[in-house]
Amino acid sequence: MPRVEIARVTLFGYDLRYAHGAYVMSGGRTITSLPSTVVRLETDEGLTGFAETCPLGPAYLPAHAAGARAALEELAPSLLGLDPRNLNAVNDAMDAALAGHGYAKAAVDIACWDILGNAAGLPVSTLLGGARADDFPLYVAIPLGPVDAMVAHVRARRAEGIRRFQLKLGADPREDAARTRAVLEATEDGDVIVADANGGWRLQDATIAARALEDLDRVLFEQPCPTLEECLIVRERTTLPMVLDEVVTDVGALLRARPACDGVNLKLGRVGGLTKAKLIRDLGTELGLRFTIEDSWGGDLTTAAVAHLAASTKPGQLLMASFMNDWTLDHIAGHEPRSRDGRGAAPTRPGLGVTPDVDALDVLTIVE
Repeated sequence: MPRVEIARVTLFGYDLRYAHGAYVMSGGRTITSLPSTVVRLETDEGLTGFAETCPLGPAYLPAHAAGARAALEELAPSLLGLDPRNLNAVNDAMDAALAGHGYAKAAVDIACWDILGNAAGLPVSTLLGGARADDFPLYVAIPLGPVDAMVAHVRARRAEGIRRFQLKLGADPREDAARTRAVLEATEDGDVIVADANGGWRLQDATIAARALEDLDRVLFEQPCPTLEECLIVRERTTLPMVLDEVVTDVGALLRARPACDGVNLKLGRVGGLTKAKLIRDLGTELGLRFTIEDSWGGDLTTAAVAHLAASTKPGQLLMASFMNDWTLDHIAGHEPRSRDGRGAAPTRPGLGVTPDVDALDVLTIVE
């Protein structure tokens, strides 16, 4: 196929509102609405690719919305003239132009996958190795709060078909254990409960929480401490299956984390996009790990990218995925892909398979 070149980079912005009031995590981190940034890449041959990046506030990971936009403005000139189908060249050029800021580079990388799929006439899941299942299980996060409120949220989502629940914990470990037990009692055999502190406990409290949860079936322990070193120590003190999230940032971190975890929460933005997420997913699969596929936050475009990676993951090693466009009120691509009875599926049209309404977005920057 003849070479094509990126001729224009456009950045758009819009706000994503949480659908259930306040999204509360450990450390008092509370979200009601977040700015999301959409990247559109256009080539000289008329090919177009979209993606978005939406950091979960400024105090969750080393990322924030204004930083994403500034980083993308810095990167945009280095993209002009590149063939977006050459993912290695694009990622190399971004790394040469700007160190770090993987959460911003992720949107460019995913937009290139969208173009590659559109050029080939194939969905991204096929390019990632092929869809392995028609659909896959989804989870919802339950904000940290009073026991009754968390249980009510779980029951409402169960009525919608969800059977996997990630409880936001990381407060007093004994109170968190009570929250977990109450939710466990409100669910049934086959449901999965993830006790996720988002690194909110230090070592002593994480150990107390692990001991309090030790006898519970169907409970996974996610990212109890902020550092890998602490999580490794907690791993030695509990038989609870452990999932790591924030500390797994690249292949090297995955290999260092392997002794501490049975699974990984793989966020596309945290690792730099689909190219690097696929590498981590494939290596982790060979190591026998299970994966939750998602991103820090996002709408329809993020959900589509997550769906393609989840669909191409071995079903036995896919713990769950998130359709974050079910968690939010604002939809720029018709609320597609759409979940059904607690399960998701990858779009079957070429590329990401969704088309955003750019007229509903605010234009931030155009580089050409």
